[in-house]
Amino acid sequence: MRLPSSIFVSVSLFTAETTAALYLSSTYRSAGDQIWQGLTLLFTLVPSVLVQLTLTFIHRDLSRDRPLVLLLHILQLGPIVRCLEAFCIYGSVGRVEEPYVSITRKKQMPRGGQSEEVERQVGQAEGKLFTHRAAFARTSVIQAFLGSAPQLTLQLYICVLQQGVSIGRGTLMVISLLSIVYGALRCNILAIKIKYDDYEVDVRPMAYVCIFLWRSFEIATRVVVLVLFSSVLQLWVLPVVLLNFLVFFLYPWVLFWQSHSPFPENIEKTLTRVGTTIVLCLLTFLYAGINMFCWSAVQLKLNDPDLINKSQNWYRMAVYYMLRFVENASLLLLWYVYKTDFYKFICAPLLVLQLLVAYAIGIFFMLVFYQFCHPCRKLFSSNMTQGLWDCSSLLCLLCSTSPENRPIGKAVLEPPSPTPHTEPANEGAYDTPDDTTYDIPNDTTYDMLNDTAYDIPNEMGPNIGGEMNGGISHTVSCNA
Repeated sequence: MRLPSSIFVSVSLFTAETTAALYLSSTYRSAGDQIWQGLTLLFTLVPSVLVQLTLTFIHRDLSRDRPLVLLLHILQLGPIVRCLEAFCIYGSVGRVEEPYVSITRKKQMPRGGQSEEVERQVGQAEGKLFTHRAAFARTSVIQAFLGSAPQLTLQLYICVLQQGVSIGRGTLMVISLLSIVYGALRCNILAIKIKYDDYEVDVRPMAYVCIFLWRSFEIATRVVVLVLFSSVLQLWVLPVVLLNFLVFFLYPWVLFWQSHSPFPENIEKTLTRVGTTIVLCLLTFLYAGINMFCWSAVQLKLNDPDLINKSQNWYRMAVYYMLRFVENASLLLLWYVYKTDFYKFICAPLLVLQLLVAYAIGIFFMLVFYQFCHPCRKLFSSNMTQGLWDCSSLLCLLCSTSPENRPIGKAVLEPPSPTPHTEPANEGAYDTPDDTTYDIPNDTTYDMLNDTAYDIPNEMGPNIGGEMNGGISHTVSCNA
């Protein structure tokens, strides 16, 4: 059984960021900056409350007699208690006899064109531990993009206005950046495990390094661009942010309305239609918050029973990064045009070039990850480079055939027809044995907890994708 190190990292970042924010807010109060103090506390307490509610909802503590745990959640100490509980479960493995175990079957990565299926026994303690891992995976994403991302933007904006970085503010900014990058990394790992649930996924250290560098350059560049733009055009930054947010918030709902699918009813049996709507709105709110700062590896699809779009499309990713690069360049250009004497000690053209190059470096590490370090790259129907090349060829074809590019008085030659391919219609999507596989995590089973108070949730949301006990068709429970 693996050590719950991801839980420890999540709790450490949460505790460190909360402590640094509370200390910094006290310094703002001493200096008389009431506005900065209020915003700092707001971006600290709101995600903290959401984290407590998420942990309580996942573990279903409201339906169980655990008043002490509920009190600690009210005191915002829930993550610490859950971390201690997870390590106690890990320490008890092998000391207490399992009442029963379950058998799961997972496929190994293809070797020589064949994939073997391996059986593995899963005990009750391991199932409980997975519940904690899945819960903290979700809370890390919530903390990162609903708390750390706006906190980092705010503190960097204050640094620009005050032309200085204090020790407390610098510490909080570093912790917030690490929290955002870690949350984005968790999104990538979740997307891989959701997509290739039938396979035993082994993420190598080099893959973690590539994801970390990719997300670090992407997120840091995005935050700096927004701060620079807001420092010279304060009134225009709000429409830019709202437009970005509303586009990504409404996009899953527009696709859902166009599909004419029935309203999702499989999130949680105890939820009413109003409760389901609130949960879906919170999911789309989080989805929009992620895409504000970086590409969301997990795409929402409300008309799917799992609420997750498993067919990762290279075209959609390429369009996102091209549009985001153009937006960042436009915001930097406006900053360069309207910059004041405040930036006279900065070489503005060099700074613009550095930011654009940094964003390009982030895209480069993304390409390296998908081309060489992705744990399931052997299952791709086409590689990343070919998908992006086809996308760029399509854009060039559209530009060359536009009316303004047609020569006057001459016939425009039709472009040669492309060589027919044998790939599926959704070119660039990941190739899986079954696109209807439920959104079940990689290393667990659900039947093992039918008679216990713990339920192993889906890694992306509480009971997303229907009832959990119907998710695995190859799981066989047996007495120990």
